[in-house]
Amino acid sequence: MNFQNQVRFRASVDRRLVVAIPVKNEEALLKACLDALARQIAAPDHIFLLLNNCTDGSGEIARAAAARDKRIIAAQVELAGPLASAGEARRLALAAAEKLAGPDGIIITTDADCQPDAGWTAKNLREIARGADVVCGAARIIAEPGHAGLHFDLAREAMYAALLDEIAAIVDPDPADPWPRHQQHSGASIAMTTKILSAAGGAPRVPHGEDRALVARFRLADAKIRHAPDIEVPVSGRLNGRAQGGMAESLSRRARQPDRETDAALEPAVDAYRRVLAKARLRALGNDKRAAEILARDLLIDPDLLTVALRSGTFGAAWAIVQRLSPVLRRRRVKFADLARETRQAMAIRDSAALDGTMRLVPARHGGGPHAQ
Repeated sequence: MNFQNQVRFRASVDRRLVVAIPVKNEEALLKACLDALARQIAAPDHIFLLLNNCTDGSGEIARAAAARDKRIIAAQVELAGPLASAGEARRLALAAAEKLAGPDGIIITTDADCQPDAGWTAKNLREIARGADVVCGAARIIAEPGHAGLHFDLAREAMYAALLDEIAAIVDPDPADPWPRHQQHSGASIAMTTKILSAAGGAPRVPHGEDRALVARFRLADAKIRHAPDIEVPVSGRLNGRAQGGMAESLSRRARQPDRETDAALEPAVDAYRRVLAKARLRALGNDKRAAEILARDLLIDPDLLTVALRSGTFGAAWAIVQRLSPVLRRRRVKFADLARETRQAMAIRDSAALDGTMRLVPARHGGGPHAQ
């Protein structure tokens, strides 16, 4: 999208756009973040800064910026006890942004150490205009020198995650999130409509990992979630973070002593394949009671409990219940020592699925053929 098209596009989107940013002691990077937002071709209507227990000069920087640009709103909070967390700061920032954006508005959240490119907001608006309720961008970590081993491990995990996701795209394609896509749910870049935020019950109250928890809540509401491959935001690869349980803390721990196991979102390739097959079969059930009985048996679930799950209101909620009930779908972690082998296994599964074209979602002995979503 060239400059003139982006300007015309923003003018055609008659919806209030608010960027929400939690801030904790970011005096070194906050100005650069705000400068990047000032350069957005699709200009936001408001930029809301939630200053969370800041003890440095972040407040002064934010207030000075607000004095220059009336779109910037800075609010300071002092969170105490278990609420003094990055997760609570994000939740409060999104709640305030929801009020500013209005019932038909759009919110994009990022972090105060991020510097999005000039087309960031326009790309997110484009995906929402195409029908997405939620748009996830990827965080590109700017590696600090001296930690090559850590970032090599991160690259290996990312490659494996992409393979598992490609298998999912073949077996259980999502029209709202076609391949190519990425696998990240990073607070560095998540856009959402206020309608879906409200439908999901707002942002969850968790101390950390709030970005993944937020997307999980959107899935329960059957949100149309797009993982746009061309939306990428550079983030600091610092090891001295601001949030307990945040990315920097994880990077710091892994830099000191490599983890024995990979990211919790990853599982053995055969497990991931089994999971996505089960998800596709659940999606294809309709009112077929016999197919439901077969699926319940295969997943070692009481058929009556599966029936209850299917009445939960949304597919996302039903799928969450099925995953909790089924011992077959119990999650296992992948050890780094096994990652190369699992990567080869994932490649073999991906290639077999691609060659077959359509996957047989129900075992042949049950008389099932391929099901399209």
